[in-house]
Parts: sequence; C-alpha cells; structure tokens
Amino acid sequence: MLFALEFPPVSHLVNWPNLWGTDGMFAVNKIVLLFWAGTIITCAFFLLGRKGQLVPTGVQNVAELAVEFIEKQIVLQTMGPQGLPFVPFLLTIFSFILTLNLIGLVPLVQMPPNARIALPMFMAVLVWLVYNGMGILKNGFFGYFKHVLFPPGVPKALYILVTPINFVSDIFVRPFALMVRLFANMLAGHLILVSFAVLSAALFDATKIGAIAPFALEIALTGFEFLVAFLQAYIFTILAAVFIGLAMGSPDHH
Repeated sequence: MLFALEFPPVSHLVNWPNLWGTDGMFAVNKIVLLFWAGTIITCAFFLLGRKGQLVPTGVQNVAELAVEFIEKQIVLQTMGPQGLPFVPFLLTIFSFILTLNLIGLVPLVQMPPNARIALPMFMAVLVWLVYNGMGILKNGFFGYFKHVLFPPGVPKALYILVTPINFVSDIFVRPFALMVRLFANMLAGHLILVSFAVLSAALFDATKIGAIAPFALEIALTGFEFLVAFLQAYIFTILAAVFIGLAMGSPDHH
C-alpha cells in the first residue's frame, strides 16, 4: 500500500483564526487568549505567594525561590548591589516569559505564545527603553551617549570604526537580538514537536510498530523543551540585566 505523508503548511502552525473581532488591532485569537492567560497565571502566582508566613510553604516557597534566584543569580552577578531596585522588573520579565513558554507545552494548547514575534518584540523594546532611559538618567544625555559612542581607552584613530559599530550595536542590535533569540527558539521547538507528532500519527495509521521510534523521540523532545523554556527565559532576563548594568555604568568607566 502506498502511503503519502503530507505536512500542513507552516502558516497553519503559526496563524490562528480570530475568535471574535475583525482583522486588525483589536482582533482576538488563540494567541491573544494565551497572552491573557499567561498574565493572569503570573499575577495569581505571586499574589498567592504573598502569604507572609514565617516558614514559607507551597506557592510562597516557590515565589521566594524565584525572587532569590533573580536577585542572587542574575542581578548581583551582572549589575551588583546598584541593580537591586530592578529585581521586580526582571522577576516579572522572567516569570512572564517562562509562563508563556510552558503554556506551549500543555496538551491541546501546543503553541508557545512567544513563537509569535509580537510579544518578544514588545519586551525587547521595553528593555531597550529601560536601559537607555536609566543610562541617560544616571549619566545625563550627553554623558551617556559619549560613553556609548566614544568609549574611554580606545585610541582616537579607531573611533571612526568603533563609534558607528557601538551605535548600531547598542541602539539596534541589542533589542533585535533579544527579540529574535526568544522568538526563533520557541518557534523552532514548536515546529519540531509538531513535525514529530504528525509523523508519529501518520506512521501509527500505516504501521503501529513504525510509530514507536518517532513517538519516543517526541516525548524526549518535549522534555527537552521544558529545559529550553527555562533557558530562554533566563537568557532574556540576564541579557536585560547586563544591558541595564552597562548603561548605568559611570561614563568614566569602561
């Protein structure tokens, strides 16, 4: 018996019909609902974690571990004590990204919201505004951009190369890299899982034994995606902390 395996178009894996509203800014589809769900889950998690028990248990214990992780493993390691006021901001980013990444692994959901570029782009722009804003607030407008464009310790003859490179890197490449790294990794993981799911289902219909290997690999890749979900949230957050710390550095210190 001839068997043809036909994969759905990529557009069917990342585009979702509107549940209500017309095409445009206010249309609501599955991705928008997942954004809302991620927001509600993240807020509910920390609200439930604010029990104030002397000996934390349950959700409070996990929430305090998350705060401690962001404070000690990210902020103090990259920004030092001056970065402690940014713990709530970075904790929010980390928790929200991680929640959205994990939502994509829930059965029947099977679509990480960060595999759509809109939210990674929004968070990258937010980080861009924060680190540039803090750099200007800390060092003054001209002092900040002097430090960025004309870093101390560089021979003046090299400024003709260093200045445009730093301008493009700090102003454009950093937020773009944050956005693309998160989006591309989550989309790639989604496409791989869908591909093996389709392959397993097709081989199961053709021959039950033939589906064992791709199905086992599907399970292994799903477990790996849990690690990727955490890793991408961590990378986005630690890079945001590094960018803020660099922007807040003294203009006389490179």
